[in-house]
Amino acid sequence: MRVAIVGGHGQIARKLHPLLVDAGHTPVALVRTEAYRAELEALGAEVGILDIERDGADDFATAFAGADAVVFAAGAGPDGNVDRKRTVDYEGSLKSAQGARGAGVARFVQVSAIGVDEPVGPDASEVWKAYVIAKRDADVALRATELDWTIIRPGRLVDDPATGAVSLGPDVSRGDVTRADVAAVLAEVLGRPETYGRQWNLVNGDTPIPDAVTYAARQASSPSASS
Repeated sequence: MRVAIVGGHGQIARKLHPLLVDAGHTPVALVRTEAYRAELEALGAEVGILDIERDGADDFATAFAGADAVVFAAGAGPDGNVDRKRTVDYEGSLKSAQGARGAGVARFVQVSAIGVDEPVGPDASEVWKAYVIAKRDADVALRATELDWTIIRPGRLVDDPATGAVSLGPDVSRGDVTRADVAAVLAEVLGRPETYGRQWNLVNGDTPIPDAVTYAARQASSPSASS
């Protein structure tokens, strides 16, 4: 597959590119500046220019032309800017979904965050509240589309080496997960139709990633899962 990755210079995306290449796919890292080109090409990615905040849905569709799938892995990061949580994490997701439809790309994988459907505590900072609301609203909007979506909601992200083993499912409790393992889960679900229409929490655990995806998909499809 040709995979367009929004937020293509992010920490998870940079771990995802080589995994996609190893799987025979072509990652297209979408970034706002040419300054990242050499670094991303060294990871095996093609590079396209897309400004998440300034560009419109039509620009996203142009950037997605020829793609078979879109991964939304963008985030405003810990910059303390409340407004950018909305313009990047929420509006960027919306424009990505609109752009995917405009480009005729059905497959869409979104990186969210664990626990964003839960109420925000009264002591939380305004930045954290804005982040949670943006991620929550982006997930709500994506679930309402006709796209073949999968939403992955990682726990607290850490930079430890990949473990290759996770816990994945709708009710998985909070915990840590390496960015490398998040990238591996994204690579695993991309080409698996049984993950369409699924939203799963993700933390490190004891189950090898391919088996964890298989198990989560089977649980979601079982009669007891929908009862």
